[in-house]
Amino acid sequence: MTDIKRAVVLGAGSWGTTFAKVLADAGREVTLVARRVEVAEAVTERHVNPDYLPGIRLPDGLSATTDAADALAGADLVVLAVPSQTLRQNLTDWAGLLDPSATLVSLAKGIELGTLRRMSEVVVEVTGVPESSIAVVTGPNLAPEIADEQPTASVVACVDPARAELVQHAVANRYFRPYTNVDVVGCELGGAIKNVIALAYGMLTGLGMGDNTKATLVTRGLAEMARLGEKLGADSRTFSGLAGLGDLVATCASPLSRNHIFGEHLGRGDSLAAAQRATRQTAEGVKSCRSIRDLARRYGVEMPITEQVERVCHENVPPRVAVTELMSRDLSAE
Repeated sequence: MTDIKRAVVLGAGSWGTTFAKVLADAGREVTLVARRVEVAEAVTERHVNPDYLPGIRLPDGLSATTDAADALAGADLVVLAVPSQTLRQNLTDWAGLLDPSATLVSLAKGIELGTLRRMSEVVVEVTGVPESSIAVVTGPNLAPEIADEQPTASVVACVDPARAELVQHAVANRYFRPYTNVDVVGCELGGAIKNVIALAYGMLTGLGMGDNTKATLVTRGLAEMARLGEKLGADSRTFSGLAGLGDLVATCASPLSRNHIFGEHLGRGDSLAAAQRATRQTAEGVKSCRSIRDLARRYGVEMPITEQVERVCHENVPPRVAVTELMSRDLSAE
């Protein structure tokens, strides 16, 4: 493996655009692939993405295009920055364009509906590349703060330590500090489950609940995360670090968190459709709560918060009723 020189980011939403900026600020040649011509032109000609990162100037060296085939030719690093539930569909279109020697990086945080695959598993299944070619970036990744160059740390996880270090050096810059981890299972589970807990946190905010209630939720949510992770072979230490607790706290508490905002609308009594209109961007936990619940059931793991979030989102259970049911569970239950 050689140093990363040319990177392509597939997906020009807020996190994809921010990660492209991170790479450019780390000295890489970066092309961002957008779906819409107007977005690509705004990034290349005016160095902005007003739809997703208003007020942020992008590096002069960052360009964008709608032509994935042209962008991917000769790319050392390919970043997949699309929502988890659309990754398979998009990657099917892109798979034939990928250089077999390229390092693939997944930014998506979710568990695929139906298959219950983690994102790196979806990448392996669709592209046929070895697991060692795929890295996962996770941790507290609130895009507007990182785009604003506020100091943050994240995790680059890969089963191949050398490739994790390769990506680490490719993205490290003066405001973005990555750490490496070989526990891909734990990092991906942490990134997916925290979205569900953040939905619940937002619901509590919408219901007017205080800090005792929220602290209880975060702590018990972390316990759910660790229980499922342990069952699937994750390293328990992962959940006390950036990819677990760090990401959980940021996504639960921040008003920049899509899942928090979505949950807050539900807590105020809005319908799922109304909450979607208000947030306008993908709140991964809304769909992932179903796949995570199903994954927990498959392995016989109790995840009562996840169960209740799924009921609120997809079975029209009022959030206040869900809270009552959580508090009235058998005291001997986990």
